[in-house]
Amino acid sequence: MSLAPGTKLGPYEVQSLLGAGGMGEVYRARDTRLERTVALKILRAQLSSDPARKQRFEREAKTISSLNHPHICTLHDIGSQDGVDYLVMECVEGETLAKRLEKGPLPLKQVLKYGAQIADALDKAHQAGIVHRDLKPGNIMLTATGAKLLDFGLAKPAVPLTRVASLTTVVTQDSPVTEQGTIAGTFQYMSPEQVEGKELDGRSDIFSLGSVLYETLTGRKAFGGKSQLSVASAILEKEPAPISTIKPLTPPALDHAIRRCLTKEVEKRWQNAGDLARELEWAAESEAQAGQSAPISARSKTRERLAWTFALATAFIAAGLAIVHFNKRSPQTPVLRTMILPPEGGTFVFNGPIGGAFLSPDGRAVAFIARVGELTQLWIRPLDSFAARALPGTEDASFAFWSPDSNNLGFFAQGKLKRIAVEGGPPQTLCNVDVTNRGASWSHEDVIIFARGSGEIHRVPASGGTPQRVTSLDKSRHEGTHRWPSFLPDGNHFFFMAAALGPVSDDNVFYLGSLDGKPSRILFHGSSPIAYSAGHLLYLAENVVMARPFDPVKLDLAGEAVAVADGVQTDSLFSNGVFSVSQNGMLLYQAGRGLSAHSLVFLDRAGKPIKHLGETLPGTSPRFSPDAKNVAYDLLLPGGGERIELWMANIISGDRSRLTSDPLSLVSHSVVWSPNGTHLAYSCARSSNPSICIRAIDQIGQEDERWEAKDKAVVRATDWTPDGKSLIISEGSFGTLRARVVLLPVGGKEAAVPLVEVPGANVDQGQVSPDSRWLAYRSDESGKNEVYISSFPKPAGKLQVSSAGGMAPRWRGEAKELYYLAPDKKLMVVELQEIGRSLHVKSIRPLFEMLQATLLVPIGANQYDVSRDGSQFVVDSLDADQASAPLNLVVNWTAELKKK
Repeated sequence: MSLAPGTKLGPYEVQSLLGAGGMGEVYRARDTRLERTVALKILRAQLSSDPARKQRFEREAKTISSLNHPHICTLHDIGSQDGVDYLVMECVEGETLAKRLEKGPLPLKQVLKYGAQIADALDKAHQAGIVHRDLKPGNIMLTATGAKLLDFGLAKPAVPLTRVASLTTVVTQDSPVTEQGTIAGTFQYMSPEQVEGKELDGRSDIFSLGSVLYETLTGRKAFGGKSQLSVASAILEKEPAPISTIKPLTPPALDHAIRRCLTKEVEKRWQNAGDLARELEWAAESEAQAGQSAPISARSKTRERLAWTFALATAFIAAGLAIVHFNKRSPQTPVLRTMILPPEGGTFVFNGPIGGAFLSPDGRAVAFIARVGELTQLWIRPLDSFAARALPGTEDASFAFWSPDSNNLGFFAQGKLKRIAVEGGPPQTLCNVDVTNRGASWSHEDVIIFARGSGEIHRVPASGGTPQRVTSLDKSRHEGTHRWPSFLPDGNHFFFMAAALGPVSDDNVFYLGSLDGKPSRILFHGSSPIAYSAGHLLYLAENVVMARPFDPVKLDLAGEAVAVADGVQTDSLFSNGVFSVSQNGMLLYQAGRGLSAHSLVFLDRAGKPIKHLGETLPGTSPRFSPDAKNVAYDLLLPGGGERIELWMANIISGDRSRLTSDPLSLVSHSVVWSPNGTHLAYSCARSSNPSICIRAIDQIGQEDERWEAKDKAVVRATDWTPDGKSLIISEGSFGTLRARVVLLPVGGKEAAVPLVEVPGANVDQGQVSPDSRWLAYRSDESGKNEVYISSFPKPAGKLQVSSAGGMAPRWRGEAKELYYLAPDKKLMVVELQEIGRSLHVKSIRPLFEMLQATLLVPIGANQYDVSRDGSQFVVDSLDADQASAPLNLVVNWTAELKKK
C-alpha cells in the first residue's frame, strides 16, 4: 500500500516515502498539531488483521514509547484509520550504519563512540524488559549527535535470565519463530539461541551488537555464508576471524569486548549491556589519553606549541642521526617520534597519483609536494633545520624520488620526467612520459625505472635518453598496470605492484622484477607502494604499514609480516599511501582517514558553500540535471571491494537512489544527462570492451542502449548534444592512451565520427555550446593542458581560451560564458563575444578557488559541474583535515620489531 503526498492519517500529513521494510512502509510526515516533522510507519496488513497480534503489538508499542533515551529513536504515537495501522516516530536525519559500511569500516574512535551509545541504549531497553531482537547496521542511524537505535518492530518483552526452554516448548509458546516457522530477525546478526528458536533475553541483543561492532571495525561480517543455512551454521559452530589478523593495531580492550559479546555460551557473555557500554567508554578514554601525544592530536594544538615540540624533538633526532652516522648507536637507542608541519600558509599535496612525502636514503632530509598560495612545488626539509625551502622549476610536480646519494630528486611534471639538484639550479628533462605516471626509483647504477599511468615499467638513464620497457603485463591475470617500482640495493632487482586498471583489489600482487631480462616473480598479494629497508619489505595493508622480513641475497621472504604504524593516509582508488623509509632506520608517514573522505559541495558564484552532500569517490563525476534539481555522481565501494556505483541525489531533499553498479576498473562512470533530463549516458562494463550505456532515470532493470568501443582502452561520455541526437565521446587507444573527441549518434546504428584529433596529443573533454555552434575541449598539444574552442558540428580552426593551463570546460546556458579549471585550482570564467562569424575572448577572470578539489586523470575529468544558469557549482571536495595533517617521523623504527 503506497500513500500519496497530502494523505492524512489522523493529524499526520504524508509528505514523501522514506523507505520500505519487513514491517511496512515509512513516510516523512508533518504533525499538523505540533508543527514538527515525524516518521510515519504504515504496518503490514497481516500485523493488523490478527486481533491477538494487534492487541499484543499495541501493548508492546506503549512499553517502547516509554523508552526515553538520547540514542533510541522515540516512538511518539500509535494510531489506526480506515483499517490502516501506523506508528509515529521521531524523524531522524542522517544515514544508517549499513549505508556507511558500504564505504568501508569506521575509524576506531567512531566504533568506540557509537558502540558505547548503542550499548547504553540497549541497557535502557533491557531494564524496561524489552529485547530488540533485530539489531543490525540497518537499524542504527548515524546522526550529527551520535548513533540512534531504530525499529523496535520485532521487539518483545524479555524473559527472566533464569528461564530456560527447549525449542519444542518455545515454538508452542510466544516464540520468536512465527507460525510459518520463520525466525524473526536478520540472519547475519542473530545470536545462537535466536537461530535455534529459543526464548531470548537481553544477552541475545549483546551478541548481535558484537556482530555489528565486528563489522563496523573490520568492514567484514562476523558470520558469512552463501545461504541462510550456511550463515546459521557459522553462528552456531564457527568463530569469526580474529580481529588482530584484519586490524592488527586494534586496542586489546576493544578486541576483548567484542570477543566476549560473541561468545556462544550465554553465561560467558556480557550479562548486561550497561557493563559493555562502560567497557567501551573506558577503551575510548584510554585511546584518547594515549593519543594525546600522537600525531593526530596536533590538529587541536596551536602551531606555536607544535613548533616548540618539534624543536625539542628535532634536537633528539639530530643527536640520533649523529649516532647513526658514526655507527655508535647502542642497542638501547630509543625510538623517537616527531612531526613535520606543512610550510607556513600551505598544505601537503596528496591526490592519489601525485605522491606525497619522501625520505632521502641517508635520512637527512624530507622532500614533499606542497601548495602555498597559487604554487604547487617540491619542497626540501633538512632534518637539521627548522625551515623548508621550495625548489624553483618544480611547479605542478607529481611524485618525487631520490637519487641513491641523496643529492638529487627526480619528479614528473608537464608530461616530462625531470631531475633537479637538491642544492638548487634548473631542472633537467630526461624524457617524455605520460600525463599521468605511477612512481619511479633511482638505482646505484644511475638507472631510473618509472611506471606509466596504465601499462608497464620502463627504464631510462639518469642522464636522459629513450625509455625502454622492462616489464610485461600478464594478460592471463588481466593486468592493466604496473606501478610503484622500488629498487633493491643491488641495483638490478626491484619490487612493483601489479593490478587491473582501477582501485584496490584482492587480486593485486607484489612482484620481484629485474633489469637483466629474467621473468618477474609474484611474491604475495598486496595493493600499495612497496619498499625495502633494514632487511624488511614495507607496504600497506589497508591503512597499516606492515614490515615483512626479506633476504636480499636469496631474494625471498624470510618471515611473517608485523604491523609498524596504523592510521596511514591512503587512497584506495590508486592503491597509494603516504609512507617512506630511509636506509638508516627512519620511517615517515602521514596519518589520515583515507582520501575516500570526500564530499560533494555546492557553491555559489562567490565560492561560498551552500550545501554538502555525503561522502563520494575521489575523482568522482558530479553532473547537474538540466533543471539543477538532481545531481548524478559516483560512489566507490572501498576495502578490497569490486564495484563502483552510480547514484542520483535530489539536491533539495537529499534523497538518493542507486542507478547502476560496474567493476572498479572503469574508475569513473563519467555520466552526462540528456537535454530533457530523462536519460543518463555513462561509461559501463558489460563486456570485455569499454562501453557507453544509456538508461532512463526512472527505469528499473537494464539499460535502454549500449555501445561497445572495440580495440579501445577507455571511452568516456563527456556531453550530450543539445538536440539529444548524439553524444560527445572521449576515446583513448591502447598503449599510448592518446585520446580524441568523437561524435556518437544515439541509437546505435551509426558509427562514431571523429571530431578533433591531434597526432601525438591527448584531446578530450568535449563540450558543445547550448546553441550547438561551438565545441570546447582540452588538449595537451602544446606540452600542457589548455582549453580550446572550435566550430561545431564541423570543427574548423581553433581558439585557445586558456593561456596558463586549463581543463574541464563547461558552458553556461546562453553560451556567453565558458568555465574551466586552472592548474592552481581556480575556477576561471571566460566571457565570450561573437563578432561576425568568429568567436573572441572578451575577458578571463577567476571566480573562486577550489582549494581541496582534485585534478586527476584528464580523460573524463569531471570533478566539478555548473548549473545551466551559472548560479551554482558542484565540486568533489577533499576533507580539509586530510590535507593539513602533519607528517609523522619515526627514528629507529626497527626497534619496534623487537617488541612484536
